[in-house]
Amino acid sequence: MDNLTPKKIVEELDKYIIGQRNAKKAVAIALRNRWRRQLLPDDLKDEVLPKNILMIGPTGVGKTEIARRLAKLAQAPFIKVEASKFTEVGYVGRDVESMVRDLTGLALNMVKTEQMEIVQEKAQSLAEEKTLNLLLPPPRAKKKASIEEPEDPGEEDKQSYYDTREKLRTRLREGKLDNRYIDLEVREKVVPFGVVSNIGMDDLEINLKEMLGNFLPEKAKRKKVKVPEALRIIKQEEAGKLIDMEKVTRDAIERTEQHGIIFIDEIDKIVSKGSAHGPDVSREGVQRDMLPIVEGSTVSTKHGPVRTDHVLFIGAGAFSAVKPSDLIPELQGRFPIRAELEALGKDEFLRILQEPRNALIKQYIALIETEGVKIKFTKGSIEEIASTAALVNEKTENIGARRLHTVLEKLLEDISFNAPDMKNGDLAIDEKFVKDKLSEIVKDEDLSRYIL
Repeated sequence: MDNLTPKKIVEELDKYIIGQRNAKKAVAIALRNRWRRQLLPDDLKDEVLPKNILMIGPTGVGKTEIARRLAKLAQAPFIKVEASKFTEVGYVGRDVESMVRDLTGLALNMVKTEQMEIVQEKAQSLAEEKTLNLLLPPPRAKKKASIEEPEDPGEEDKQSYYDTREKLRTRLREGKLDNRYIDLEVREKVVPFGVVSNIGMDDLEINLKEMLGNFLPEKAKRKKVKVPEALRIIKQEEAGKLIDMEKVTRDAIERTEQHGIIFIDEIDKIVSKGSAHGPDVSREGVQRDMLPIVEGSTVSTKHGPVRTDHVLFIGAGAFSAVKPSDLIPELQGRFPIRAELEALGKDEFLRILQEPRNALIKQYIALIETEGVKIKFTKGSIEEIASTAALVNEKTENIGARRLHTVLEKLLEDISFNAPDMKNGDLAIDEKFVKDKLSEIVKDEDLSRYIL
């Protein structure tokens, strides 16, 4: 984070997201403030709370992508939740605290993966030795006829064994034993299935299985597997033994508390429209349930208590039917930074198609090229695709940059279908090709509603 200045963060986000300068600036400052807070004295560090962000803008303009790329830059635990899933809590919705539990589970996997990487070399070495023991068991001690004590194998036998073992090691590393099978003993926990059968109770069932699994004995099971698979299984087992899971859990909780990012999408869907009847009451109830978590509270998880005081919350919504001021006042106060994202038009679509590292045109060219077919888009064709997407967004529902996916899929439908039979073919997609494929659909408003 030392070199990740706000300007640098915006530059990194620019590689994947077009425009939306205000939102990028807001998240860049929020991320840098986390780093600044870590350098403060302990008595002041706990007092500096994150300034949560509320992103306002129509669908498909880059709200989720900004938050996701930000978390990737910071290597922070990140989770995206849909606020609408908490709408009917107590009936079919999810408990709002589940977002913190999910984030902690994600952080645990991140830390565990990092620790596994550190011990990979040692685990690989141990797995290799164990695999060689299975391929060539060590010589057993010979018994003397007159004395009970076993006699060590002779020096010649030992040397012969080690020579053979080293030859096997060389062949193993060169992949010459990959087709050989060996008997491997795998330890598995017998976990009961179908603990809870109700739909929507998946989380409870998983937690119950894990809890019961700790009390159940492990069952040894012999499997006949190929050498590479045996190496992988043994390596995983050895890596698991080498890492300290208590430390992993402690680090995961700390990472969740200090660096976690929760992106709450569709936050406008839990805003009451002023009616005092029906589902609006429960919507306001969800906001009140969410409030203590955003304000900072302790949530119990299976890994231990997690404090949410320094978790960064990013709320997002279109706010077309309601306004941010319709949120309950307490929740408004917990999202002090507002970032408005602009709707996208033809000019932005043109840049989205070509400029980002993961630009859509680059993706489709690479996909079709796997079939041995090279496609090339002319400048005119890209402009026509951008114009078509912008026009369809105006005539039907405005779904932002997602419209480019529907337009490109329809445009390349026949090429994608026939590509396996067009070996070593080169195709140029020009403006005429785009117009021929899409003009009729765009003209017919009813048709474009269904197809694009």
